[in-house]
Amino acid sequence: MTVDQLTGEFESFQRELKSFLLRMTASVQDAEDIVQETYLKAHSRIDTFRGESSLKTWMFSIASNLARDLLKSRKRWPETVTDICREEALGNRQFFREAMQIRQTSPQGNFEIREHIAFCFTCISKSLPLEGHLVLLLKELYGFKVKEISQILQLSEAMVKYHLHVSRSKMMEIFDHRCSLINKEGICYQCTELNGIFNPKQNAQQELLKIEMAREAENRNRDELFDPRMRILQELDPFESGAAELQLHHLEHNRQVMEKYLEENS
Repeated sequence: MTVDQLTGEFESFQRELKSFLLRMTASVQDAEDIVQETYLKAHSRIDTFRGESSLKTWMFSIASNLARDLLKSRKRWPETVTDICREEALGNRQFFREAMQIRQTSPQGNFEIREHIAFCFTCISKSLPLEGHLVLLLKELYGFKVKEISQILQLSEAMVKYHLHVSRSKMMEIFDHRCSLINKEGICYQCTELNGIFNPKQNAQQELLKIEMAREAENRNRDELFDPRMRILQELDPFESGAAELQLHHLEHNRQVMEKYLEENS
C-alpha cells in the first residue's frame, strides 16, 4: 500500500474514527490528538500492513490501543454522572450564559431531544469497564463484526461476546432505572428540562413523540428499546450535527466536573 492510498482511505472514515474516540474519551482535544497520532503511526508502519484485515479495521486497532493507553489510568465515571453534572450546571451561570450564546448565534446551536439522548449515552457509557466500553461502541455503533473486534482489541471472540453481553445488559439496566423516555418512573428528565430552557416555545411532549423510543416505551421491554437508542447514535455525527457546538460545550462541562469529582472522591 502506498502513502497516497493510505491517506485516501483514511479520509473516507476519519470522521467516523473521530466520533468513536470522542465517545470513548468525552474530550474533543483527546479525540483530535488520537486521530492525528493514529495516522502518524499508520504512516510509519505502513510496511507492516499485510491486508489481513481492512485498513479501517487496522487503523481502528491503532486508535483503540492509543485510547486504552490514555484511559487505563483514569477512573471510570459513575452511573450517576448526569445527576452530578446537572447539579453543578444549575449553579454555574457562566455555563448557561455560554450555552445560550451558542444557542442564539451558532448554526450548530440547536437543541434537539434526540441529540441529547446521544449525549447522555456518551456520558453514562463511561461507567462501563474500559474493555466493555470499547466493545460496545465498536459493535453497536460502528458496525464491526465480532471477528473484527477480536482483531482490533486482540481479544478472543468469546471474550468479545462476553464483554458485549455484559455491557449491553448493564446499559439497559441503567437506562431502565434512570431514563424517563423508557420507564415513565425513571428519575432523569433532563431531555425535557433542557428542551424547556433552550426551546421555551416548543412542546417537549410533541418532540418526544417524534422519537420511536419514546412512542414505543410502554409497548416494548428494555431489550427492544436499546436498539432504537443505538440507531439515534448511529445517525448522528457529534461534530457535524445541527446541535454539535451546543452539545460539545455541554460535554466539556461534564468532563471538567467529573475530573474534579473523581479527584475529590479518590
